[in-house]
Amino acid sequence: MRRTTHFLVLSAVAIAAALGLGACGSDEPPPPAVSETLPPITKPPTVPPSEPAPAAAPLPPDTALTDVIYRLADAAVPGTEKLTLVQHATPDDAAALDKFARALADGGFVPLTVEAHDMHWSQGEPGGIIARIVIRPADPQAGEFAFPMEFSPAQDSWQLTRQTADVLLYADKDPSPTPTR
Repeated sequence: MRRTTHFLVLSAVAIAAALGLGACGSDEPPPPAVSETLPPITKPPTVPPSEPAPAAAPLPPDTALTDVIYRLADAAVPGTEKLTLVQHATPDDAAALDKFARALADGGFVPLTVEAHDMHWSQGEPGGIIARIVIRPADPQAGEFAFPMEFSPAQDSWQLTRQTADVLLYADKDPSPTPTR
């Protein structure tokens, strides 16, 4: 308690001194600031035109992406045979791939229709594509599932990026704890 009181008194003295010193000073106004004259605005130098930027590569047909989702959703194909459809997939992902296909079937989405909308090149994944994927069940009353998904090129086909796959396949898992120091 004594230490806190001592600290408060010292703080009050320091604040009063700062305010008092700020009030002391000459009554004369400060000298006017020296005004610097800026050079006149001129037109920037002309630069000869360079070659036009190459046009962006055309996007693949939407079926290139929807085929990936159709194959992932096929419960008749074992998860071990779907590993090439997910970027950086390991055999440990096979069970989650099987579970994803079963969840679609159990949720009444099979048979399903898959559409890709708003396709554009990814800013974060070189050569990657982001599209809003819409999955519709045969029964329109059941609603639809729409989600932005990112795809990565893989030889002559496409894969779901690891990040998108983790969201779809492991949505029911708690995020791994952040290590503490």
